[in-house]
Amino acid sequence: MMLSETWFIDGYIDFELQKYRLLAYLQEVNTHFKEARLYPPLADVVFHYNNLVAFRDNKKFLQERFPKRLESIDIQKLELTYEQMLADNALMQELERITQYALDEMKGTIENGTEIYDLVEKQMRIEPIGIIPLYKNEGYLLLRYGNVSEVRAYAYTISIFEHMAAKYRGIKITYIDSWGKNIANTYEQIKRDIIRTIRTLPNPAVYSVESPLQVPLNETLLPIAKRMLVKYIEHGK
Repeated sequence: MMLSETWFIDGYIDFELQKYRLLAYLQEVNTHFKEARLYPPLADVVFHYNNLVAFRDNKKFLQERFPKRLESIDIQKLELTYEQMLADNALMQELERITQYALDEMKGTIENGTEIYDLVEKQMRIEPIGIIPLYKNEGYLLLRYGNVSEVRAYAYTISIFEHMAAKYRGIKITYIDSWGKNIANTYEQIKRDIIRTIRTLPNPAVYSVESPLQVPLNETLLPIAKRMLVKYIEHGK
């Protein structure tokens, strides 16, 4: 189940109706968390939480925020709807009640997800393989997890973009191949194999990430590994 960006004002604005809609959504999110599947549910519930905080704190929320996410919405109609709500004190009180309840419930769910995130992140170990060049925004990530010997190799590219007064780093990864790690086939040997096979980077930055936890690869391990790699490259640790 997914919530729309405007779920708390969709349909009839009634506390009980929106409460059960919210609880059904959070129940599904928590089901994913119980299976250690963090993404995209964690990012989604954080998005909805931030939307509600902005709605509570900023009375121009609908005009300023929704156009960035909802290209197909009739903005004039949305503004008119919001103006009508502002003029109806009983309606606004009901909406504020829905908002506060949802924030409290979402906060608990987010805490559940971040606990799993922190647990997985603390168990991960990242190490540079061989000599790391000065240019580190492109290279390779060697990922190994659980009790298997398989090492999954990914090419990564880090891009920097600016928003307002801040700079952000984004990372894109592409799966290359898998190797079996053993005494003879070390990370250094895998690095040499990659360089010999893919000749675009003669002296690439290569990092290994290991986790003892057998958690879902695409929904949990990879998203956390990507964020760890960006932080490691940016801060050097």
